[in-house]
Amino acid sequence: MQITFLGTSSGVPTRSRNVSSVALRLPQRAEVWLFDCGEGTQHQILRSDIKISQIARIFITHMHGDHIFGLMGLLASCGLAGNVDRIDIYGPPGLKDYLQACSRYSQTHFSYPLKVHQNRPGIVFENDEYVVKCARLEHRVTAFGYRIEEKNRPGRFNVEKATALGIPPGPLYGKLKRGETVTLADGRVIRGTELCAPPETGRKLAYCTDTIYCDSAVELARDADLLIHEATFSHQDAQMAIERLHSTSTMAAQVALAAQVKQLMMTHFSPRYAPGNNIQLEDLQAEARAIFPNTQMASDFLTLEIERHRSRSPEAVGSSH
Repeated sequence: MQITFLGTSSGVPTRSRNVSSVALRLPQRAEVWLFDCGEGTQHQILRSDIKISQIARIFITHMHGDHIFGLMGLLASCGLAGNVDRIDIYGPPGLKDYLQACSRYSQTHFSYPLKVHQNRPGIVFENDEYVVKCARLEHRVTAFGYRIEEKNRPGRFNVEKATALGIPPGPLYGKLKRGETVTLADGRVIRGTELCAPPETGRKLAYCTDTIYCDSAVELARDADLLIHEATFSHQDAQMAIERLHSTSTMAAQVALAAQVKQLMMTHFSPRYAPGNNIQLEDLQAEARAIFPNTQMASDFLTLEIERHRSRSPEAVGSSH
């Protein structure tokens, strides 16, 4: 499970930061899931090692332009490339109408199946490996945060030990792999848990933007390995954040602390904190770390790898690309 930030600015792009988009890569499925798609996202993808042909799902938080203005262009390019099998899009009310209007007025016709799902709080997607949930956040328009949960995997089955015990291959192996207890023909009772390594705990990721501090963000982030949370404003500009229903650095840290996440990655920074100004991004990081020490600041093309683990104390390890 790998996260790549494609845009980390709020409102408008800057020379070093594009507007909101995050890519989640699932190498074992050869899939990419996007979270938000601000203007210029497809250009950011071209500058990364993400393959557009692998985009399978796009999750939109809300209908503000810095989160959706790149969506139609990306979808049109996917069609022209001719190598996309299907794309499912999840988002708030109005998203389907928006895309239909863009398609109609630009006379864009997609050559691949495209389905738009309107979010309702709860599970929005589930397969054999993942569950994606959403919940309403608190912003000026309808906005959703997302939680991605990877399902637990059973530990590795010790074939060598099973062979040494004289257990015949076949249906019994399947039961033992599932941790069941079986009785052999000679009367021996074998517990599957004795032949399997400890289960691998599924990874958990939360994505919360745009929002002011709210309880639903805490619930989405509960025990997550990584929380990606907007931090548009410095704590010193808290009044502005309250008026615009955005988060400060300290609000993001408070969500992380209350949810007991492993790591906080802040994003969606106001361009007002550019180098040379009275308040800079390093100040936002210091503010957040005073509350939640394991806080980092996202930058465009930063990549994080969230490793599978068998313990309760995993950490996401970041590397800049």
